[in-house]
Amino acid sequence: QPNNRLAQGLAELMASMGRASQHRKAGKPQAKVRRRKVFVSFHEELDKTWKDRFVKLMDGWIVDFSFRGDDIKAEGPPNEEILRRIRENHIADATVTVVLIGRCTWRRQFVDWEIHASFRCTNSNPRNGLIGIVLPCHPEYGKPDKDEHLLPPRFADNLRNEPPFAKVYDWPDPFKPARVARWIDKAFRNRKRRLPDSSRDLFGKNSKRPCARGWTD
Repeated sequence: QPNNRLAQGLAELMASMGRASQHRKAGKPQAKVRRRKVFVSFHEELDKTWKDRFVKLMDGWIVDFSFRGDDIKAEGPPNEEILRRIRENHIADATVTVVLIGRCTWRRQFVDWEIHASFRCTNSNPRNGLIGIVLPCHPEYGKPDKDEHLLPPRFADNLRNEPPFAKVYDWPDPFKPARVARWIDKAFRNRKRRLPDSSRDLFGKNSKRPCARGWTD
C-alpha cells in the first residue's frame, strides 16, 4: 500500500511537471513577468513590418500603446506643444519605450522626438524605461560592441552613463517572448532608479546622411 501511494504520488508529480513544461513551450506568459504598457518607436517607412511582427509575437506579454493617429507636422525642432502631444497622445500612459533599430532608424526625427518625450516626467505620466532592439537588417546586428553612430543618437547617449539608463539587445533568433518581456520589465524597474540624458539638441528634420555612415556630433 505505501509503495502504491508513493508510485501514485510520483506519477502525479511527473504529470504536473509535464503540464508546466507544455505551458512554457506554448509561449504563454508566466506569473513572474507582469505585462507592461509599451510604446514602440520605429522607422515607419522601412520597419513597419518588423513593428507589426513584434507586436504580434508579444501578444499576451505586453499591452501595445503604439498609436500614431495624431498627425504631427513640424518644421524645425518641435515646440513644447508638439512634445506634449507626442507624450500624451502617442505615448500616452505607456511605461516602457522599445525602439526597433533598423539600418536607417538613427536618421528619423520622430524617433528622436519620441525618445525625448519618453523621458518627460509629468503628474499623469512618469518617465518611461527605454530599451532598443537591433533588427536583423541592421549592419551591427549580432555584434557585441555596436557602433553607437549607427544607433539613434539620443538612445546612444543613454548607453554611456554609468549605470546606463537604456539597454540595447539584438532581435532574438529564435524569438522568445518571455526573454523580451524580462528585458521590458527590467527597463520598467530601472526607470526611477536612474536618470536619462536628454541634453542633446532635438532633431529639426530627418538626417540626409547615408544610413551606413551614421551620425556625427
